[in-house]
Amino acid sequence: MTLAVTGATGFVGQALLDRAAQAQVDVRALTRRQQPLRAGVEWIAGDLSAASQLRELMRGAEAVVHIAGVVNAPDAAGFEAGNVTGTMSVIEAALAEGVKRFIHVSSLSAREPGLSDYGASKARGEKLVMASPLNWTVVRPPAIYGPRDTEMFDLFRLARLGLMPVPPKEGRSSLVHVDDLARLLLQLVPGGEGVSHEVFEPDDGRQGGWSHYELARAIGWAMGRRPRVLHLSRGALERVARADRLLRRDKAKLTLDRVGYMTHPDWVVSDGSRPPAALWTPQVPTRDGLKATAKWYREKGWL
Repeated sequence: MTLAVTGATGFVGQALLDRAAQAQVDVRALTRRQQPLRAGVEWIAGDLSAASQLRELMRGAEAVVHIAGVVNAPDAAGFEAGNVTGTMSVIEAALAEGVKRFIHVSSLSAREPGLSDYGASKARGEKLVMASPLNWTVVRPPAIYGPRDTEMFDLFRLARLGLMPVPPKEGRSSLVHVDDLARLLLQLVPGGEGVSHEVFEPDDGRQGGWSHYELARAIGWAMGRRPRVLHLSRGALERVARADRLLRRDKAKLTLDRVGYMTHPDWVVSDGSRPPAALWTPQVPTRDGLKATAKWYREKGWL
């Protein structure tokens, strides 16, 4: 089997490559920059706007896993280009090369598209996939954590400092470890009854998800600290986002768009939307996963 993968150089993509190697699945992967040689991986130079390279990526593949997307952009147009137009380009390339199986990695934020430009763009990308003649499955991960992650890294760094500012007290969210997510994506490749033309929301198996306080304390425990947890209002988070923009500019992690969905009270996966238990169940206990992630950050010199 040859699997076509977009976003293979990113956080989730790298975990998928690790899993594919273990399963002895060959991968053809899109990259914008030169990559080191990797057994079982053929790198295709290009991006989501390069039609000919996308077709080369798809040629002879049995399935495509579309992970690539934009998680941070200065405006709605940036999200639209990466998550909508880019997805359309991948769909067109798959159809042109006769690749019928399509696993689309979206986001739980697509469930509430009115809250953020990011969520709106992911929802539109999903609609394109669902309207296509492809044999598709959509995966909506909640917050993803694990080695190589840069999005939740700031929370670990704050825990080390002993102070964890978090969204309002009433909010709850689900989590999933990146290796569990990668394993699910590989399990979905064959498709079939109960899998094809379905939308799945995977998580760590914790019913009711995590409150912001519980997650902050769990990350603190993973760091060997007992941080003070400070709940911030939406207005306070917006002020922090503006300050982050001034300090880190395009590298800012907390943006006004993110504040829009961070302050939504319910990012727990929906009942009945988890993948079939016969196909996949999470294997990484979250506290163990957080501890291992903190260890990885330290070993790599991030902390």
